[in-house]
Amino acid sequence: MAIPDFQTIMLPLLRFCADGKEHANQEALDALATEFGLTNDERKKLLPSGQQRVFDNRVAWARAHMKMALLIENPRRGIFRITGRGKFILEQSPPSIDLKFLRQFSEYVDAREKPKSDASTVTVPEAQTPEEQIEQAYETLRENLAGELLQQLKSASPSFFEKVVVDVLVRMGYGGSLKDAGQAIGRSGDEGIDGVINEDRLGLDSIYIQAKRWEGTVSRPEIQKFAGALQGKRATKGVFITTSDFSEGSRDFASNISSKIILIDGNQLADLMIEYGVGVSTIVTYELKKLDSDFFVEG
Repeated sequence: MAIPDFQTIMLPLLRFCADGKEHANQEALDALATEFGLTNDERKKLLPSGQQRVFDNRVAWARAHMKMALLIENPRRGIFRITGRGKFILEQSPPSIDLKFLRQFSEYVDAREKPKSDASTVTVPEAQTPEEQIEQAYETLRENLAGELLQQLKSASPSFFEKVVVDVLVRMGYGGSLKDAGQAIGRSGDEGIDGVINEDRLGLDSIYIQAKRWEGTVSRPEIQKFAGALQGKRATKGVFITTSDFSEGSRDFASNISSKIILIDGNQLADLMIEYGVGVSTIVTYELKKLDSDFFVEG
């Protein structure tokens, strides 16, 4: 039997975890390979990049899409289980589960929407050059990854979220060492300030931090409180980081006061994590080459 596409894998994968127990990714791979009757050679077949197995990749994508639809969840890294919604869907005995089926769930639609993308480049890919198609695929993968990161951040503990903030800021060149920054943040918690780190390794200036996992939109009063805390410390620089977003009023206030307050919302934080390699790993690197015309000039 040929290796099934990732949409064909969705329903069998959901049935696999119907018992409600926690399962390791490898368990699912072994069980599904048996169910689909894959040979050892088919299981070992690699993507053109040579960096990942085709079947493993497709199972991972099936799992990712159903996770966006809240049919399964990850209680911890490398482990997944069915959700109440997933059990309900199985009780309906659907003949199959595919992307069209998942679009009935608003959470899935929200996770897949890309407001910044031009609709024509998504619906009419044949109108793109090969280079444009590569760029579009890259952006799609990056946006999906950012969504997964943000979901993980929102479900993380406050202490772990503070650790992520420390990692990102240090990778960006702030706070000196991870040890120094880690000791400086998450210890104060007074007057609307969660910590303070050095702006550079020499400690020439300080940056005050507010790092909060937030459910709703951060409004102007919260930024005013943070600005007041900065004044109390005679500080001029602060960073307010949240997993949610900021209201227009809060952004206007931050841009019109003497203190320099940078607002980083959940989407920006996820982008910074990807850019600076925090909580992500590189699975493959492609080199795009072009003809060197000068090489063929005969002297």
